[in-house]
Amino acid sequence: MKNLLKILFAVVLFGALFTTSCKKDDVEPDPVEENENFATLKTYLTGNSMDLSDVLGSGATSFITTASNVYTINTDADPNNDFYIIDIRESGDFTTSHIENSVNSTLADILTTADGHDNIAVLCYTGQTACYAVTALRLSGFPTAKAIKWGMSGWSGTNGTDKWTDNVGDAGTNSSNWAAAPGDLGTITNYGDPVLNTSATDGPGILKEQVTKVLDGGFAAAAVTNASVLDKPSDYYINNFWMAEDVEHYGNIKTAVRVKPLTLAGGEYKNYNPAAKAVTYCWTGQTSALVTAYMRIVGYNAFSLKFGANGMVHTALNSHKWTAASGASDLPLISK
Repeated sequence: MKNLLKILFAVVLFGALFTTSCKKDDVEPDPVEENENFATLKTYLTGNSMDLSDVLGSGATSFITTASNVYTINTDADPNNDFYIIDIRESGDFTTSHIENSVNSTLADILTTADGHDNIAVLCYTGQTACYAVTALRLSGFPTAKAIKWGMSGWSGTNGTDKWTDNVGDAGTNSSNWAAAPGDLGTITNYGDPVLNTSATDGPGILKEQVTKVLDGGFAAAAVTNASVLDKPSDYYINNFWMAEDVEHYGNIKTAVRVKPLTLAGGEYKNYNPAAKAVTYCWTGQTSALVTAYMRIVGYNAFSLKFGANGMVHTALNSHKWTAASGASDLPLISK
């Protein structure tokens, strides 16, 4: 009997040891919480003057400038204050006509093209892709980079360079999904933090990885048409990036909310829905392109509504309104 008990004890002990050993072998290191990456990036951005409000800037630090301002500075007597102009249009269009001393690049390669330069001005067709690019530049060591307002359309409206006139209209005014003035905004909700998946775990590394994703993905993948949004607003989380009085004057897309200001430090980002297609619209699609790039970098499935209010309530606009007569400066171009 004693021998039998010894055998049974040995079997139980062996089984316990075997089970414990298997569990130890199977245990994975505790994974880093995905939201920790967002928290790390948020701390890094807010601690280094790279919150969205910093990237947008204001006055002399604004993310956008005019074609006439760039031309005036680049043709004055002081060559030291010249803008380094990066043109991100297609190479064929650049060859046909471009700004003197500008360089041609792509959105994906813009950081490489910008390397070693400051006082950068980015040019595209309409200003929207340029604003998207400026977000990446301002978060990557070029805090004074600017986009040229209206793009090449604002530099010269002749010779087929006007890409704005054919894209303005009253799609919102004519839609049943536009809430007429004084507007009817949705209720703001606290959605918490987004989930941010990155291989990097430190602030600079996460930022670099996210900026690269945004540039490689391109602006086309981050832009939606007003037809898509107005057709079924419920498919999107929509942010009207206007002042409250502007919504009261023009109305808004139905179901839209108004989250402005929108910062990490102030916590307003929590009012963006990280589980939805988050669309921002502004007056021209230029500010919303910058906001969209930023929100993508910090972990949102963000989109910019192309051409903004100019494509939805153009006739009614009292400001921020594209017309070829007022928008295009008709400044000189050269060809290769």
